[in-house]
Amino acid sequence: MATIKDVATLAGVGVGTASRVVSGKGSVSAATALKVKQAIETLDFRPSHAARSLLSGSSQMIGVYIPLLKGTFYTPILQAIDMELRAGGRHMVVAFGCGDGDVRQQAQEGVEFLVERGCDGLVVMSNALTEEDIQSLGPKKDLLVALNHQFESIPEQCFYADHTRGGVLAAQTLLQMRHRQLAVIAGPQSSPDNVERIASFMGELGRNGIDTSQVPTLYSDFSPEGGWASANALVASGHPFTALFCANDEMAVGAMSYFQQQGISVPGSISVLGYDDTASAEYSAPRLTSVHIPWREITQNALHWLLNRCYGSSYPVEREFPVSVTWRSSVVMATH
Repeated sequence: MATIKDVATLAGVGVGTASRVVSGKGSVSAATALKVKQAIETLDFRPSHAARSLLSGSSQMIGVYIPLLKGTFYTPILQAIDMELRAGGRHMVVAFGCGDGDVRQQAQEGVEFLVERGCDGLVVMSNALTEEDIQSLGPKKDLLVALNHQFESIPEQCFYADHTRGGVLAAQTLLQMRHRQLAVIAGPQSSPDNVERIASFMGELGRNGIDTSQVPTLYSDFSPEGGWASANALVASGHPFTALFCANDEMAVGAMSYFQQQGISVPGSISVLGYDDTASAEYSAPRLTSVHIPWREITQNALHWLLNRCYGSSYPVEREFPVSVTWRSSVVMATH
């Protein structure tokens, strides 16, 4: 495989001159550049990633931290980032929570891993990191975007959905179908976006005359297993409900699976509403009605902001991400 030294030798120039032609940086005469380009073509020279990094002073890599590598929520986000980067000749390095530490320590270690790998910029999706953690990154904090979280010190670099609006829409969806006996499977109480959607859901119920103290609410972990276990507990409690709001689609799918095993019809006996509108909602049985959060658009615009900052590009950046409801077959009109 040809090296930059081989190119320089064939072109009759120094390695530094050949490097300037390859990188496109620095002054080289037109005649000299032509000789180098002809040598590159003759030798079929392809600079390695490491060589390109040395030539450009940039790794051309973006680091992405997610809390866990599991389920249907994070995969589309990673795919969207990877496709966008590859289209520009760049690459993604992924770190996710693992190890014996708590979630904050895992996130700290994951971000540190990405920085140590020389990533030009960082996409971080974590509720566990604090303002102190962001400041500890020093100058690197200016080359970071946060997905689904707000940091007061870097507001321009935070891209998130209106979960308050999402919770209101969830409540309105079930009220519109005349459901008054409701139950909730919420996500972790430590998750700010979960707190927002559940609080606004309950607030909207209260504004419509429902005593929210009588709405059974179980807190789980956003997983199908958590949805299954919570549905089991709700049924075992004996508290009647005709509609169930789950704070994400994966818990909703787990709950519907439990209901099916118990012979409880969805939506015949219980309507189920999810949140996020992921692929699991579209292909569940029955197909899941869900609050649509435009995660692809949020991710794409966050990445555009980061690429503009890291590489001087001029991608358009939007900051308004409308939330809606995707109607499918798991929610129907209440019959009693």
